[in-house]
Amino acid sequence: MPHIIQAFDTFTDQRPGTSGLRKPVSHFRQPHYTQSFIQAIFTTLGANGKTIVIGGDGRFYNQEAIEILIKMAVAQNVKRLIIGENGLLSTPAASHVIRHYQADYGIILSASHNPGGENGDFGIKFNLQAGQPAPESVTERVFENSKILKEYVIADIAVPALQQGSYVLGETQIDVISSTADYADLMESLFDFPKIKVYLAAKPLVFDAMHAATGPYAQEIFAKRLGLPEKYLINTTPSPDFGGGHPDPQPSHAQNLQAAMAQFPEAVMGAASDGDGDRNLIMGRKQIVNPCDSLAIIAALHEHIPCLEKLNGIGRTMPTSRAANAVAQAKGMRCFETPTGWKFFANLLDADKIQLCGEESFGTGGNHVREKDGLWTVLCWLSLLAATEQSPDEILQAHWQIYGRHHFNRFDYSELDKEAAEAMLADFAAALKKRIGESLQGLVLTHVGQFDYTDPTNGEISKNQGLQIQCGDRARIICRLSGTDTRGATLRIYCEYWQMPGESQAALAGTTHSLAAMAQNLMDLQGRFGRSQPNNIA
Repeated sequence: MPHIIQAFDTFTDQRPGTSGLRKPVSHFRQPHYTQSFIQAIFTTLGANGKTIVIGGDGRFYNQEAIEILIKMAVAQNVKRLIIGENGLLSTPAASHVIRHYQADYGIILSASHNPGGENGDFGIKFNLQAGQPAPESVTERVFENSKILKEYVIADIAVPALQQGSYVLGETQIDVISSTADYADLMESLFDFPKIKVYLAAKPLVFDAMHAATGPYAQEIFAKRLGLPEKYLINTTPSPDFGGGHPDPQPSHAQNLQAAMAQFPEAVMGAASDGDGDRNLIMGRKQIVNPCDSLAIIAALHEHIPCLEKLNGIGRTMPTSRAANAVAQAKGMRCFETPTGWKFFANLLDADKIQLCGEESFGTGGNHVREKDGLWTVLCWLSLLAATEQSPDEILQAHWQIYGRHHFNRFDYSELDKEAAEAMLADFAAALKKRIGESLQGLVLTHVGQFDYTDPTNGEISKNQGLQIQCGDRARIICRLSGTDTRGATLRIYCEYWQMPGESQAALAGTTHSLAAMAQNLMDLQGRFGRSQPNNIA
């Protein structure tokens, strides 16, 4: 098999973030840039004799990157490549395929909910043998290798179309599998499909795939297996630029879903998923379910969900509201608080300390894979609706009456200078530490400090995972810089206020917007960055 040893100038900016390496498409298309990062993965995790899963979310540059991957894998004697048809695999499906076929690892081509298209973003992440995102100890080794690489090996071959079937290139067995079949089979084994099918026949679901990876999965699961008429499934054809939209299922991008809900008044629930299928949005006819509440409600009603009948532990990321803690305390479960990043949940899932986990950024998952899973969450909610015969709005109101309401919003300030933002947060923390015990808008400040995490499964310590500002049990403000940005840094300010059961409404001092305004003023975002308003509120 002819191959080329290609020399290149070393890149120094290939440090993977929370979910792999994400950059603008134009950055990945630099000569040798994509090849360099792939070679760093192969050098770190091995290529010769390995079985590797490959798939992506269908965004622009996906096909070109997969061809590069195949050529480099063949040149370096990978034993077997398992590839989703047309190069498509949602992130949770890829995690399942890695586990199902006992692959050594997987390479997922996605920038998740980031915009696509030629002027959008691209990403490469790698998941290990259990299907979990690579931990920092591995991503740092990849980064260190990327800084010393001076050449890569690539085969000089043509790559056939990625249609289902098997063939051999050099010493490499290439199996192109159905993108949807294995994952759909898994979902059918986890949920009571006959019961959900009966429910959907009377009260249909409206689902927006956002022209992203979950479109074919929605057609296979909701239409073919659960009998939902396809008219209730919108934007199911994957597009390199996601139909010109932003594949991020949150309220500011829910216009298409809301319009479809208005078109189909018989539908009780609407749902959406993101670019690579790991996030979800759940809405009733009156309101969108906050993802923090969604996690807590699934935990509270878990006995109605076959795959969660046994639930003894919940995981939530530190910025996620404490709604799940209230449920865990009432039900005698443990609730683990982790840094942002699904890799931290993976260890807890492997150790069977938790069976359900979630984050405020519209991600929820279980122990069936080692990624968050949008369609799985939708099926959890359909299970609840079928069992309780209540709407999402009714379930939400009933939950608040029992556990109280944790008001929660995230305020994003995008494209900030990272060093200046870090300095601002340090000054902010130092100033607030001097005010512990004082009243801030009627709330007594009780704690200011960085969140440090010790993994209970292996003792690994992760420091400085976000600034926590607490006012007892009633309110929190969390500040952290995002690790998934491709253009500058995004400051995220998370605000939470607990409206206790029986309280008619939250006090003005505790509204999330007033908490955010207080933080913005104390940081002097206007003076330091000229920002008087966030770019986005989630």
